[in-house]
Amino acid sequence: MIEISGLSAGYGGLNALTDVTIRVGDGQLVTIAGPNGAGKSTLFRTISGVVPAKAGSIEFDGIDLLQAKPSDRARLGIAHVPEGWQVFKTMTVLENLEMGALAHRDPATWKQDLERIYEMFPLLRERRQQLAGSLSGGQQQMVAIARGLASAPRLLMLDEPSMGLAPALIDTVFERIGQIHEDTGLSILLVEQRATEALELCDYGYVLESGRVAAEGTRDELLNDTRVKRAYLGM
Repeated sequence: MIEISGLSAGYGGLNALTDVTIRVGDGQLVTIAGPNGAGKSTLFRTISGVVPAKAGSIEFDGIDLLQAKPSDRARLGIAHVPEGWQVFKTMTVLENLEMGALAHRDPATWKQDLERIYEMFPLLRERRQQLAGSLSGGQQQMVAIARGLASAPRLLMLDEPSMGLAPALIDTVFERIGQIHEDTGLSILLVEQRATEALELCDYGYVLESGRVAAEGTRDELLNDTRVKRAYLGM
């Protein structure tokens, strides 16, 4: 699916990522956990082409992603849901989903895909003609995730989906991510500061610290790792 090897990237003369190697296989949910400033969001921006790589490689299904234009990466099947409920606030819920479908690789199946999205997010069907900016924060996050799904991606990248949400809504968001993975078999790359909840969802995980991979392993390996528990899980 996606192979990131020896990746270094950053802003100006500073590296936010140094020699990072990460892999997401077909159908895997992979979590990238770590504190603020660890380089998690920079990783996503580099995959999306917003931040240029300084060294290393990123391959997506054998394609050299670093040679692809940022605008082409969505068409290859990569959907990036950025942090912070970034919806089109003056558009309706349906219009937001239609914007996501602009990168759809098979427009002929859009109506079927829209129906599947509504099955996963029944509230969005009810609110489809409501302006996205009038929804609650948790509902806007659901719109953002659904808009990512509207492009029929092969890899869904979720950047800090719990950011700014009330605790009760955070549980709902994580439950929905787990449901999406279970129901669709979609490959998901999840960046999240709430390490415990994010690692409990994953098949495999990585912990970033100061732009480097500090630990990696399966869900159970990381949740039972004494150093990870003490430094990142608050145990």
